[in-house]
Amino acid sequence: MARYDAARAEASQGVAGGEARLRLAEAELRGLIASQLRPTWDALWHGVDLLRALPEGARVADRWKRDRWSYTGHRDRVRAGEPPQPKLDDAVTAAQKLAARETAQAQLDAHEALDDPLVMAGRRLAGEAFAGEVIDVEMAWSDAKVPRPRPLVTIRTEDRPHLAERVKLHRVTEDGRAQSGEFAGFADMDGADGSDGSDETDETDETDETDGADVAQGPGDAGGPGRALVVRLTGGMGRGKQPEPGTVPEKGDRVCWTLFEHAPRGGPELPDPESTPWTHGGPPDAAAPAQGAQPDPMTEEDYL
Repeated sequence: MARYDAARAEASQGVAGGEARLRLAEAELRGLIASQLRPTWDALWHGVDLLRALPEGARVADRWKRDRWSYTGHRDRVRAGEPPQPKLDDAVTAAQKLAARETAQAQLDAHEALDDPLVMAGRRLAGEAFAGEVIDVEMAWSDAKVPRPRPLVTIRTEDRPHLAERVKLHRVTEDGRAQSGEFAGFADMDGADGSDGSDETDETDETDETDGADVAQGPGDAGGPGRALVVRLTGGMGRGKQPEPGTVPEKGDRVCWTLFEHAPRGGPELPDPESTPWTHGGPPDAAAPAQGAQPDPMTEEDYL
């Protein structure tokens, strides 16, 4: 750098040979900078190439389509003369926006876990999902007037999900359809996989037995006997009296169940702004206290 500064000073003063020395010093300086930055630059684009080589997530295209439609709606509103964003929303509009953003975030988190095994591994470590091998399937039906199939699927797993009795479970079948279930309890893995199972259940066991499965007394305990979990299928099997082919896992299948919904929905329906009390932005009524000073008139600065 000192040689470059000296050569630049000589060139500015018109010293003979100063321009040539400046070009040499500049070339040397560029080479030094490139030697420090080039490895990082090359590594960056190598990482980009690796990412581009990965297969696209199954749900990425649908999210991209929804994002485009959302922006198109925003563009149309702006073109129609509507303000892009008010400075202060009323209570109902603010609640609607918050619910929409929370739902979108929950959907993104669920889709990333379903598309990326590494993300799903993190959810499994957090106790929000579990994967394992089906070791037994027992057909059962509901007690309703029109019995519906409710198969009991026993799964051997090394995961420790946060389960409680009848907690809702969700999975995606091989054909991409959603299937629901509920936790029915723990089972003895020795008895479930067809062996004689020499261990007897101790009379002082603190768990209750329901249909041959030990039901967890509280959330977070997945360390039942043999760590075999029993899942009762409650949906995704068609509308007939018998489950449609391929909708019930078979013995030896590898399945993954989650405790989070794959397509979470928003909260309860909110009232219209006109139906809310004056304390939440609705019209004032006779019971409302006297209003204070009126706010300043709206200007262009009130819109972002």
